[in-house]
Amino acid sequence: MNETLVISSNAIVALAGFAGWTLILALVVANTRVANFVGGAKIPINQFSPSGEDLPGFGHRATRAHLNCVENLPIFAALVAAAGLSGQLSIMEGTVMYVLYARIGQSVVHLISTAVLLVWVRATLFFVQILLLLYYAYQLLF
Repeated sequence: MNETLVISSNAIVALAGFAGWTLILALVVANTRVANFVGGAKIPINQFSPSGEDLPGFGHRATRAHLNCVENLPIFAALVAAAGLSGQLSIMEGTVMYVLYARIGQSVVHLISTAVLLVWVRATLFFVQILLLLYYAYQLLF
């Protein structure tokens, strides 16, 4: 018997999406590193900087976008887990997809450029995420 599991929680979908997006960015960084090495970079493949500062332009931005996700995914996961374990996922349902949308938007803008206007856009998208996460934490605690 083949049954289809239906995910009915936006919070779980957003969490899986956030994790998936983080993995996609990891692949972008890995491919950028390999392309940089194959393209004749002077940096040996086993001596790269984890911050991405040794990569030019896009490579550095991709590394930073990935690390931004890595830094924030545990906070988001902890809040979704706390909400789920306490039976309070409903506090997130109406807004939680905006965390994912803002995260993807922030990363895409980061990949495009570090021009001042785009840094402001990126900061705004980050601020949206932080406000929502603070709201969830407050709702869970009080």
